[in-house]
Amino acid sequence: MRVLLIGANGYLGRFVADRLLADPAVQLTALGRGDDADVRFDLATGSPGALTRVLDAVHPGVVINCAGATRGGARDLTRHNTVAVATICEALRRSGGGARLVQIGCGAEYGPSQPGSSTAEDAVPRPGGPYGVSKLAATELVLGSGLDAVVLRVFSPAGPGTPAGSPLGRLAEAMRRAMQSGDGELKLGGLGAQRDFIDVRDVARAVHAASLSAAQGVINIGSGRAVRLRDAASVLARVAGFGGALHELDSPGGPVRPTLGHPRSDPDHVAPAAYPYPDGCGSWQQADVRTARDRLGWRPRINLEESLADIWMEAACRI
Repeated sequence: MRVLLIGANGYLGRFVADRLLADPAVQLTALGRGDDADVRFDLATGSPGALTRVLDAVHPGVVINCAGATRGGARDLTRHNTVAVATICEALRRSGGGARLVQIGCGAEYGPSQPGSSTAEDAVPRPGGPYGVSKLAATELVLGSGLDAVVLRVFSPAGPGTPAGSPLGRLAEAMRRAMQSGDGELKLGGLGAQRDFIDVRDVARAVHAASLSAAQGVINIGSGRAVRLRDAASVLARVAGFGGALHELDSPGGPVRPTLGHPRSDPDHVAPAAYPYPDGCGSWQQADVRTARDRLGWRPRINLEESLADIWMEAACRI
């Protein structure tokens, strides 16, 4: 099976590439902007016609799109998350290869949900920020393209390679700094949010399964269990061997900081309350993952403690 992987050097793409390379039946071609890509191509600026020529030369049976942006203004997010997918869809329509498309979506497309609920694929999406809007627009383009396509809505990926700017990455960095400086108290804000964390290696397994399946439409990829960020912080402290106290700044009536991870108090930078996640999903998100089980034969295997241990190992290497 010939697979064209777009975004192989990204956070998710690296693990998808590793998973596919471990399958002897897969012939993998990586497309991206970097010099180490097999095919250099910028989806944000390249034309559908140029990408069609690439597809006709590589002749993949499956195209997997892991590329995209998670940060930036609405214009950049639209260019990298929506326009890029429009280019892919148009190129696939023009190409005569009939390749299957596996698009990586995200849980932020759903927006806020009712605490205690599990979000299924038939929920009406109401993204709460430009990132979710740009990804939802990409999903709608894929679903309306007429292609053989599936969109995997990945909830909150975690594990090795977690970006330092993500909530879990900032949490690990704050703990590393506290331990390095010998602080006996770690002051953190924004720990009330609950998210459905899924290990990035389990995501890669889901992408592999989707590329081999005939499933179409939208499929949630998550653990099926929401975890409060303060509980994740406690697990990380145990994994790291941090013996100090975790002090939560956003207690009722107390100051609230908009970003996670402040080893020392800094009253000059206390700010109004803000969600600790940039995804616009409010205080709760939990995936209903029955469709992934039924249509892909996929279940998560790696628990959050193992994911956090890997995040900590990388953070500890910076001590």
